[in-house]
Amino acid sequence: MRRSLALVVLAALAVALPASAARKGTTVSLVAYSTPTVAFGKVVPAFQATAAGKDVSIQQSYGASEVQAKAVISGLGADVVDLSLQPDMQRLVDAKLVAKDWDKNKYGGFVTKSVVVFVLRNGNPKHIRTWDDLAKPGVQVVTPNPFTSGGARWNVMAAYGAELRAGKTPKQAIAYLDKLFHNVVSQDTSARNALQTFLSGRGDVLLTYENEAILAQQQSKPVYYLIPKATIQIENPLALTTSGKSKAEARAFYNYLYSPAAQTLFAQTGYRPVVRSVAKQFTKQFPARPQLFKIGYVGGWDKVSTQFFDPDKGVMAKIERGLGVSTG
Repeated sequence: MRRSLALVVLAALAVALPASAARKGTTVSLVAYSTPTVAFGKVVPAFQATAAGKDVSIQQSYGASEVQAKAVISGLGADVVDLSLQPDMQRLVDAKLVAKDWDKNKYGGFVTKSVVVFVLRNGNPKHIRTWDDLAKPGVQVVTPNPFTSGGARWNVMAAYGAELRAGKTPKQAIAYLDKLFHNVVSQDTSARNALQTFLSGRGDVLLTYENEAILAQQQSKPVYYLIPKATIQIENPLALTTSGKSKAEARAFYNYLYSPAAQTLFAQTGYRPVVRSVAKQFTKQFPARPQLFKIGYVGGWDKVSTQFFDPDKGVMAKIERGLGVSTG
């Protein structure tokens, strides 16, 4: 459908944004993956305009999901963590920095949803419409590195699952991934960096979150996006940390992110809401796809994290080594 680790800590601190308002009072530290920067730029002031958010500053840090999780483990202060995918949250659970029951709220612990889309140049000169088109000779694909970016892992599993939806065997679907990545011309560390690379003129198609495509359109960039028939539903986990210094204020901020007001702001900045009453208001902006699937369709994160993303023996490690790309 066409639509117009000390070093890790230092890296995370380098992209930390200043507190959202010069307020006296409590500071809540939000550590997030790379893409919701614009969304939180609207959500945070809205929270601060509420009684619960009065005199609360929100210190924000954004970066590739895995990098952010490792930074928190290595000492980066965090009260609230918003990551790209469940395995990165599990790292924090294993480190006893997030409670084991973080996913027990009515939304499964997820605060936003999205889907993997194709972002294309206006005019679509390579006539890209399907997953098979991405593996054709001469097509240049941009996607982040799946060993640093949560968004990239969603892209990989979207491509693999789409092949299964098309009737291919797992072996054939893996062979497709190999062909696809031979067409990849840039593997940035995060989805946001990959978007900037594509907007700078590199590549024919960008694999990314739907919200990134919508952001590009809102910024009047000369691109449009297509939601393939078969794609994966992205679910982004949110949690409070056990190590946070401002527990009451962090809880208030966490609760606000599930409010209709915050969920509407997420929707307006490209994210699919998890609150059903809000989602019903955005059905035209966020159409359903006939072959949408979740991560469970391809085995679930516990299975695919090992099968595909083990840095030594995983499917993607073998593909990347063959291309001379780092898996570290």
